[in-house]
Amino acid sequence: MYMKKELFGKTKSGIEVYRYWLENSKGMKAGVINYGAILVNLFVPDKDGDFADVVLGFDTLEPYFDNGSFFGAVIGPNANRVGGASFMLHGRRYQLDVNDSQNNLHSHRDLGYHKRVWEATEEESSIRFFLEDQDGSMGFPGNKKIQVTYHLTEDNELKIAYEGVSDKDTIINLTNHTYFNLSGHDKGQIYDHVLELKASAYTPVTSSLIPTGEIASVKGTPFDFLKAKRIGDEIDKDDEQLKIAGGYDHNWVIDGEIGVIRQFATVTDPVSERCLKAYTDLPGVQFYAGNFIGRQTGKGGTVYDVRSGLCLETQYFPDTANKPAFPQAVFGPDKSYKSMTIYQFCS
Repeated sequence: MYMKKELFGKTKSGIEVYRYWLENSKGMKAGVINYGAILVNLFVPDKDGDFADVVLGFDTLEPYFDNGSFFGAVIGPNANRVGGASFMLHGRRYQLDVNDSQNNLHSHRDLGYHKRVWEATEEESSIRFFLEDQDGSMGFPGNKKIQVTYHLTEDNELKIAYEGVSDKDTIINLTNHTYFNLSGHDKGQIYDHVLELKASAYTPVTSSLIPTGEIASVKGTPFDFLKAKRIGDEIDKDDEQLKIAGGYDHNWVIDGEIGVIRQFATVTDPVSERCLKAYTDLPGVQFYAGNFIGRQTGKGGTVYDVRSGLCLETQYFPDTANKPAFPQAVFGPDKSYKSMTIYQFCS
């Protein structure tokens, strides 16, 4: 296993940001930075052993100061949407930033964990990022200590382990917002990728993308990926849920027991024959097909646009704080947060 550290840039206030390279003996390589704990690069072999970077991102630090699509970032303290940008906890209402119509998305666009400089500790085959977040920050209660560890294995797995503790009950719901394109980050749209999701249900949304509270069967709908199919097959079908989100941008309810690591997705690219198997112990995954990626210049001068990459954001369900019937993401002195997501690559 190989690790390298290099200067990636400086923040506007002059803080140095570093990229940490992890590489296994098979040549798979991940580059992560301590700004936003962002996954910037992921080099994976195809059927012929040729490597390509399969995640969207930027070559320099400055574009990450905006990063409106959240490329590669760790999102926290709460990923996804909160209806009405507020929630009740133990009889008290907490007001969050209104940044997505009348709702809250990804905690805060400027103060969220994706815009923080994390402390970093290098280990033999992993890099561990730490941050502390004060009580009341972004509207969330509790003094929190958060850590995220990226670990690259000899089985071509990128493991992302999350941990969080708080001195008050609060919402902790972390995810990684990497966009994958198994053809290569510079190869255009992901319509031909084939996806299988081990999820028999999903959570339909209102016109503002907040779950209605229903847990609906995927059978007979475009959301049925129980049997693998091309992402492009039904993404633009005449379906009200697809129209609301501009395509796939929904939470799927992962089959199996919450808290147990299980495979929930397989993605394959028929051209390169790269495949991605994804695992988690969390209850849900936001499959987002990149419907709202704004036209922009990414790594190597590549122009990214709508549906240039796909996300598999493992999570507690969106708006869980306002949906008592959903699995709850409340953590505090009596219950710490801990989760694992694994992206394993094959060809």
